[in-house]
Amino acid sequence: MLSDWVTVGGESNMAKTVAAATKTGEAAAPQAARGKAWLWAIMALLIVILLAGGGAVWAVKKSHAQDEEEGDAPRRSAAKANKAGTAPIFVALEVFTVKLQPDHEGEDKYLQLVPALKALDLPASERMKAYMPQIRHDMLNLLSGRKASQLADAQGMERLAIDLRNRVNQPLLDPRSPAPNADKAGADDPVQAVLFSSLIIQ
Repeated sequence: MLSDWVTVGGESNMAKTVAAATKTGEAAAPQAARGKAWLWAIMALLIVILLAGGGAVWAVKKSHAQDEEEGDAPRRSAAKANKAGTAPIFVALEVFTVKLQPDHEGEDKYLQLVPALKALDLPASERMKAYMPQIRHDMLNLLSGRKASQLADAQGMERLAIDLRNRVNQPLLDPRSPAPNADKAGADDPVQAVLFSSLIIQ
């Protein structure tokens, strides 16, 4: 009878132990599943962050590339236009009124001139505008040294236009370059020509 009770009691204790172990395993399984779920969630979040960062970098680079292309577009257009001989770029200047050197003693002559500068390209025209005070100063000095007799014919006016072009190009060119002194403009000279829309001597 005692052995039967022990056996029965032992079976009862064993059953309890097995039941407890089963419950422990059942409780541990959801915890393991939750841990794996968190791991997958963290990995997915990292992938999303990496993709978003890569997309942002790509977008910024593309934006900079577009800005550079847009900034270079006017220069390329101007260069193409100049090469094709179309759409020249002119920088108009305000009227000049200067006292000329007398041909005869006691004679006063004045020159009224409205010039325009033909630019090599768009950057050259912008550079001219930046140097405009010096350009006007140099042009006034050159004009005031002329005599009315030197401007009496087409050759004299052409000579004046060439001399003005060479003078205006000086501050716009590399200081290490020799001063321009040619009858024809250089291929890279910022000012390709000086034109007169009005020239009056009185």
